[in-house]
Amino acid sequence: MNIYDFTVKAQDGSEISLADYKGKVLLVVNTATGCGFTPQYDELQGIYDAFKDKGFEILDFPCNQFGEQAPGDDEEIHSFCTGRFGITFPQFSKVDVNGENAIPLFKWLTENTKFEGFGMSPMGVMLSGVVKKVDKDYKNNGNVKWNFTKFLIDRNGEIVARFEPTDMKNLKAKIEECL
Repeated sequence: MNIYDFTVKAQDGSEISLADYKGKVLLVVNTATGCGFTPQYDELQGIYDAFKDKGFEILDFPCNQFGEQAPGDDEEIHSFCTGRFGITFPQFSKVDVNGENAIPLFKWLTENTKFEGFGMSPMGVMLSGVVKKVDKDYKNNGNVKWNFTKFLIDRNGEIVARFEPTDMKNLKAKIEECL
């Protein structure tokens, strides 16, 4: 099984096969419009602009599961992201990434990656404390822990790496390796 085996919902509710992205390097991200990490949209757009002509796509999945930081419907979220951050990469319908209602794509991503920690930055330490209150066993499961968790997929549809929201510094170099 790889990413091309999944379908997801576009903002308009239509089904999109991820096989449409065969041969591209993909970054799958769960996002939120009201999160401390929301400014990462600027950096993500910069990465997208740098690599989109080399076969790179960002697949943006808004999610309201973490602190209810993605309120609004799909259209409101998209308007915010395009208006405030100028995003031009594909943004899909709002999803659940954990739990009973998680979409199959994120079930696959979380079952096939490990949580490596948030790091020791002040934000990483703070986030560990917040997540621990919700999931006592958070260090030992692959669940998405917070908004802006990123999964890098190679041109063969295989998961290459997982980046927690606190880790943007290694992302660009890893994408370049895959391209």
